[in-house]
Amino acid sequence: MNTLASRLNQAQPYALGLFRIVIGLLFACHGAASLFGVLGGTVGETGAWPGWYAAVIQLVAGALVLLGVGTRSAAFIASGSMAYAYFDVHQPEGLFPLQNSGESAALFCWAFLLLVFTGPGALALDRLFGARGAEAGRPAEEKRPTVAA
Repeated sequence: MNTLASRLNQAQPYALGLFRIVIGLLFACHGAASLFGVLGGTVGETGAWPGWYAAVIQLVAGALVLLGVGTRSAAFIASGSMAYAYFDVHQPEGLFPLQNSGESAALFCWAFLLLVFTGPGALALDRLFGARGAEAGRPAEEKRPTVAA
């Protein structure tokens, strides 16, 4: 049992990274559908509140989360936009998501909130660039290897 748990723990950053990629892609597709009419979507009026702004948030935040760039900030904004969508658009139609067609808004809200707290996981561009930046930002005395006496 411990071997299985150990292997699952080692795979956790990659599973989280794949989760982030899928959620970001799906969210960006919603935005692209609303902004450009692709993927079966219909284009709304430019600048119309709240639909057009929600679509911009979906496209930009979804792309950032997909790539793993500023994941926590983008996920926070995306989660908030989905909470707004759920309570402003869906909640008045019924109490539960099954009654008010708000399942996707609720799921996106909670998925992005999870990413706010867990971070991007593996396969994120921030991790690639962050590793180089962290090494360059260290003081010189920390970069020197220590020699045992």
